[in-house]
Amino acid sequence: MVAGWIFHSGRIFDGLRLHPSATAVAVRDGVVTAVGTEAEVRAAAGPHTTAVDLNGRLLAPGFTDAHVHAVMAGLERLGCDLSQCVGADAVLAQIAASAGSGDAGSGAAASGSAWITGGGWHKADFPGGYPTRQVLDAVVPDRPAYLVNADHHSAWVNSKALELAGIDASTPDPADGLLEREANGYPSGTLHEGAMDLVNRAIPRATVEEMRAGLLEAQRYLHSVGVTGWQEAILGDYAGYPEASAAYRMLLDQGLLTGRAAGALWVPRSTTVESVPELVAEFIARREQNAAAGFRTTSAKIMVDGVPENRTAAMLEPYLTPCACEGMAGNDGGASAGADRGLTYLSKEVLLAVTAALDAAGFDLHLHVIGDRAVRDGLDAVARARRANGRGAGRHHMAHLQIIHPADVPRFGELDVTANLQALWACNDAQMRELTVPLIGPERAGWQYPFRSLAASGARLAMGSDWPVSTPDPWQAIHVAVNRSHPDDGSDSPLLPGEALTLEAALAAYTSGSAWLNRHDGGGRIAPGAPADLVVLDRNPFSLPAAELHTVGTDLTFVAGEPVFERQAVRA
Repeated sequence: MVAGWIFHSGRIFDGLRLHPSATAVAVRDGVVTAVGTEAEVRAAAGPHTTAVDLNGRLLAPGFTDAHVHAVMAGLERLGCDLSQCVGADAVLAQIAASAGSGDAGSGAAASGSAWITGGGWHKADFPGGYPTRQVLDAVVPDRPAYLVNADHHSAWVNSKALELAGIDASTPDPADGLLEREANGYPSGTLHEGAMDLVNRAIPRATVEEMRAGLLEAQRYLHSVGVTGWQEAILGDYAGYPEASAAYRMLLDQGLLTGRAAGALWVPRSTTVESVPELVAEFIARREQNAAAGFRTTSAKIMVDGVPENRTAAMLEPYLTPCACEGMAGNDGGASAGADRGLTYLSKEVLLAVTAALDAAGFDLHLHVIGDRAVRDGLDAVARARRANGRGAGRHHMAHLQIIHPADVPRFGELDVTANLQALWACNDAQMRELTVPLIGPERAGWQYPFRSLAASGARLAMGSDWPVSTPDPWQAIHVAVNRSHPDDGSDSPLLPGEALTLEAALAAYTSGSAWLNRHDGGGRIAPGAPADLVVLDRNPFSLPAAELHTVGTDLTFVAGEPVFERQAVRA
């Protein structure tokens, strides 16, 4: 059988390991046909075969991002994108530039709205993590502005936005959120969790055409960093963004969706025990509609809790109350336990009911869990569903997994729950040091992101970026998974280095682990018969010092044997 493509003279990571002897791979009709030595593979070459000289570089399966918000990320890239800004001054300069250029962000350009939307700012760039409306008013005084922060659990608004939304000192906090306030009770400009809806419901929604444009931009960028497949982590009306399945169906119909995308249907926080049967029936209908168009939506997304830095992650024990002093990150004596244990967005009764019903209907559960109480509640829910319905084929997984009580670590393997890791966060960055550790204390800080312990206990591992919360570049996350430190922070203060993964384990999680989770069976591998979803890296990371892993880039990305990204002329 004559190959369409041959990759030779390199190293091969097959999705599980660095292959000990193979240096070449052949591809034909969208699948891998041979893996072996150069002599073995070159036997499949013909007059029309295209050869790629790897010249010592690594050929790997394309990455699958197991948790991403592609449409949201694409729309934010097309709006007021603050994700690359470092420091408050840079953030404000970018906002002013967007306002001056007339860039109105998602959902606004087509409608003619004056809203400025977008986001990506970091809490660590502002005192206390919470920027004020007055700071935003200084650069945008006459147009409403709504800018989500990098983790998408908070939003920053100006006075005009509060006015248009009808929010003032008399506005109560919603049950699932919090308004930061000034001394007189007036909202200060930062909204957390459900409080974000008080403003974003006043913003014109993105149209299907705008979401299509956002998805195309996201797909372009994902392919440029070697990502060939992903799971859209929220398909539903959430955080001011409408349900995006129609955009995926549109691209499929137009033959423009090149990535192997799947999606998770969003379980609203308003779900009750009584509404579960109707919700499941609706999900089944949506699953069938999307499947008919070629879009797999067999996952159901449940956000169990929030994040620790704004005290919304659900904790088994109360948060600490840090002193209002400088340098509080190392001040154990300035903190005391309070009554606040964070939020759960569904009651335990509702969580148990909806997970059991969705499992019975054949959905894979995709749970957002960050605090140790949320992790335990999620594991309890999966255990209850497994008991009620039998140990079926559900590929249930939990994303984020920041703080796990040690007693719960072995339950992942026991219950066959995949650990869906956002590894970039497992480092001692400014947010960790200044906002998180003072609230959870040293003992719980030692339970964070236990990647190696999860793997050692028998858990499956997958990886995702949570883009636009974090960069979708897999090599930034892999760097942290291996080094337990962010490349910008150096390696002198790694976060719990005993929980580091090997490079092989991290790569396997981001390729075969995530592809399995996404039900792309056979994907994430380089083996005869496997889909030819491939990435040619710009070097061999196995020959690099661990501290340089973040410098690895992508030269060529293939989906089904066809190039979807080429950085330079890499064919020879």
